[in-house]
Amino acid sequence: MNLGIVGQAAGLFAVTNIDDILVLSLFFAQGARHPRSARRIVLGQYLGFVAILAVAVAAAFGATFLPESAIPYLGLLPLALGLKAAWQAWKHRDDEVDEQQTTEGGGPKALEVAAVTFANGGDNIGVYVPVFATAGVGGMSVYLIVFLVLVAVWCFAGRYFATRPLIAKALSRWGHLLLPLVLIAIGLLILIEGGAFGL
Repeated sequence: MNLGIVGQAAGLFAVTNIDDILVLSLFFAQGARHPRSARRIVLGQYLGFVAILAVAVAAAFGATFLPESAIPYLGLLPLALGLKAAWQAWKHRDDEVDEQQTTEGGGPKALEVAAVTFANGGDNIGVYVPVFATAGVGGMSVYLIVFLVLVAVWCFAGRYFATRPLIAKALSRWGHLLLPLVLIAIGLLILIEGGAFGL
């Protein structure tokens, strides 16, 4: 395996996914008191990222599932999820939070995490396609392996940050407000940068 390509793949992944660590930390904080939520978050992150890679690989071979003009509208996914999370936070604003309370099915759902990951990575597709197309099948395989390994590293980093005492305390106190704000901001940024709705 060419170490130069591995380094390039790692660098490309880091540059195009740095914002995912913040989102993952918020998801992990949201699911902190819910058994198995970490598993759902990791599954969702992988589902979303594999979908990004599938579209990028297909486009590198000449297939187009999403017209370029449709990519900005992916911002509607995190925007909708952010508005839903904001509504939930508003609805439960006066509820007493029991620190010991745990619920089996609580916390982020895998498909919600996947939707945010895919939408947030819509612009990554535009970066990955020319890289994959010029790397050839062998080089593309290295990129895919490195990317999939680094998704696990990103999940670990997100969980690590969410469980540091100082950060965990802040996220526990403010995470229910931060998550909707971050999702709404991501959604609006995708829509505005892509010129959706003539923005």
